[in-house]
Amino acid sequence: MSDTIIYHNPKCGTSRNTLALIRNAGIEPQVILYLETPPSRDQLVKLIADCGLSVREVLRAKGDLYEELSLADPKWTDDELLDFMVAHPILINRPIVVTPKGTALCRPSEKVLDILHQPQQGAFSKEDGEVVIDAQGQRRV
Repeated sequence: MSDTIIYHNPKCGTSRNTLALIRNAGIEPQVILYLETPPSRDQLVKLIADCGLSVREVLRAKGDLYEELSLADPKWTDDELLDFMVAHPILINRPIVVTPKGTALCRPSEKVLDILHQPQQGAFSKEDGEVVIDAQGQRRV
């Protein structure tokens, strides 16, 4: 089993780019399709804490469900927001990556480079053509 885990949504471009960057470092991560296999409430609390983010920062603010549930309203407590995220995993922002060097919500996808324990093994461009790693293996800023 890999020591790198990605909570992944294959329909999300940022998630796909992040997974590709992990693989470009020669790492085959454990891929958790979190919409099919969501983290438990305790796992989610730990992931959020390990990211060093607030619950609201990990709440996905895009999409119809966020609007329908009026989740922008500050009346919701962290516990209530966690309950919504557990009941509706689409509300968990992605991708979250766990490595031996740390845990991060990888938005933008190149944030994963800060927590990978192996260097990139070749050039890499995002799906939209943006160069992230040049031909010399250097990160483009």
